[in-house]
Amino acid sequence: MDRRTFLAALAASGLLARPAAAQSYPTKPIRLIVTFAAGGPADLFGRALAAGMSTELGQQVVVESRTGAGGLTGLAAVAHSAADGYTLCLVGAAALSTIPFMVPSMPFDWKTDLTPLTLVARVPEVLVVSTSLGIDSLPALVAHARAKPRTVNFGSAGVGSITHLAGELLRDKAQIDVVHVPYRGAAPAVNDLLGGHVQFVIADVPVLLPHIQAGAVKPLAVTTAKRTATLPEVPTTAELGYPGVLSDNWYGLVAPGGLPPEITAVVHKAATAALRSDELARQFETQAAIPSPTTGAEFVAFIDAEQAKWGPLVKSTGARL
Repeated sequence: MDRRTFLAALAASGLLARPAAAQSYPTKPIRLIVTFAAGGPADLFGRALAAGMSTELGQQVVVESRTGAGGLTGLAAVAHSAADGYTLCLVGAAALSTIPFMVPSMPFDWKTDLTPLTLVARVPEVLVVSTSLGIDSLPALVAHARAKPRTVNFGSAGVGSITHLAGELLRDKAQIDVVHVPYRGAAPAVNDLLGGHVQFVIADVPVLLPHIQAGAVKPLAVTTAKRTATLPEVPTTAELGYPGVLSDNWYGLVAPGGLPPEITAVVHKAATAALRSDELARQFETQAAIPSPTTGAEFVAFIDAEQAKWGPLVKSTGARL
């Protein structure tokens, strides 16, 4: 057997050595860009994931906060980084599901410039009203809004945010004429809810939970398919007659596009192992978050479905970033 035939046989049998870079990866610290400010829930998710992956990989995963443009700034930095496995990104729902429909053009093509690796977490949302409003159910809120069009305001974390579009979804499905009031983040929206300046807010459960526990706001419904373990007594929107009002926040892990399959497999294995660990589940539980590991293909299909769901609604609102 000549050398060429011998090498061909090795390749066919899968015994031919993989590229040296893939064999030795990782050989240095990995950067995990988080597209949110330090100190918030996303930062906690990123640091918990980084710690778990560091253990799995035997190499440090370092969190770097890179905010701006609803997550596009950090995501673009990853899209334009080398596809060597040393730059990853924890991205939130809006940057890949709603913002693409709010800007004249995206700074990257997510299907070619990014490698979606896995969902990381899903966070339930809850609709609350101020207790001073005197409304104790979603049907009562809908009836009140129908009786007094454009007198009911809802606050959101900003134009095009999931909290904004969840309110628009309720407007559409419940056929109510309510007024959107955008804020720079969920916290000021909640402050104005407490002050009586807006009548309801839909936001992540961990954002609203302290106010629910203090009795300052009344939870009317969770906008998820099933009740959440954090608020088991609160019904779903589907239970109350609005099955189309489904919305939750989510976070995912991506890498630059063109990541070699061998490195993709190593990163994916480390990330999903971390997400299935008891320690990470415990940390996520403090934010009412559900670890949600998937395959890369499942994550791609999920993003496609999210864009199909939110894109038409974003366009109908005329929201621009």
